[in-house]
Amino acid sequence: MKLRALPLLAPHEATLERCVYCPKLSRASCPVSNVEASETLSPWGKMSIAYFAARGDVPSDAEHLETAWACSGCYGCRERCEHKNEVATVLFDVRAEAFALGVAPEAVTRIARDSRSRDVEYERALSELDPNPTANAHTAVVLGCSYARHHPDVARSILRLATRLLGTGFRLVQSCCGLPSYHAGDHATFVANAQRTAAQCEGVERIVVIDPGCAVAMSQVYPRLGVRSAPVVPFIDVVYRELDKIPARVLEGQRLRWTDPCQLGRGLGRYDEPRSVLARLLGAPPEGFLREREHAGCSGAGALLPVARPEASRQIADELIAEHERRGAGTLVTGCAESLRRFRSRGVAAIDLFELVAKACETEPRASG
Repeated sequence: MKLRALPLLAPHEATLERCVYCPKLSRASCPVSNVEASETLSPWGKMSIAYFAARGDVPSDAEHLETAWACSGCYGCRERCEHKNEVATVLFDVRAEAFALGVAPEAVTRIARDSRSRDVEYERALSELDPNPTANAHTAVVLGCSYARHHPDVARSILRLATRLLGTGFRLVQSCCGLPSYHAGDHATFVANAQRTAAQCEGVERIVVIDPGCAVAMSQVYPRLGVRSAPVVPFIDVVYRELDKIPARVLEGQRLRWTDPCQLGRGLGRYDEPRSVLARLLGAPPEGFLREREHAGCSGAGALLPVARPEASRQIADELIAEHERRGAGTLVTGCAESLRRFRSRGVAAIDLFELVAKACETEPRASG
């Protein structure tokens, strides 16, 4: 008897086949399968299950499709792949099929059900951060839920920095970009959020996005799902272009270690910009890790992994922190709100790059010579 096929995966047939018939060349790149020591959770294993489910060869049930949530959306496997296969994109579409069939994990469906209360909480947090928003401006700014809800002090610093660097007034967008719903598999709610966000940005020349995950969603996922918006500019680009407004060597001698956030690095391709900003502050390149840039480690914080597989998420973060400590510790610097939250939850000293820049700009630079 032929089982139900998954129509949303039809456009991914070639991608799935390349993974299924690959001799697992990207196996070591997946942080989830590494910490869980599971071949089933390797990129090959997850894509094989998706492939057979798409064909209707295995049941599209909770047991088979739950592997789609064993992914942090880090794009590490794509960077190891000769074909640059978009594994995360396929697995996020598997999540949407599972959500539509009612077989998504319960912890994830709670995230989807709570979307409206999350939006209300975000709007409340923004109202406290920016009680007098600018209505007419050529630039819109998307802060990101995690900054506003979980790091309000960091968010305030970032908004002060944005005011300093953007020069003119900006419109702070009050809507969530919808990324948590997308990662949960709830495409309908995601598209509704995306359309609301795009509508709030009507008439602007650009949308400056603070959180790189939001920037990936708005610049890459929105077009794929038919949502149009003004051009998206990651905030790191603004900071990098305005390096001359940032005091030089003001943090000279401090021990700062940069960790490439998955969405900022592999997602948006920004590797040199954050390093240049830190080098400006330090007077020398920041410390780093054995694996950096395209092959950097993952914080375990992305794509609802802390919700779907909390222990794996913790172990992934702990492995990165352990290397940080072996190299002499200091302060971890990240450019991702969820990574910051993950690191701090594990008790490590961590700071957001933009908060670091904001504080440096608000202090007198150290006299040189």
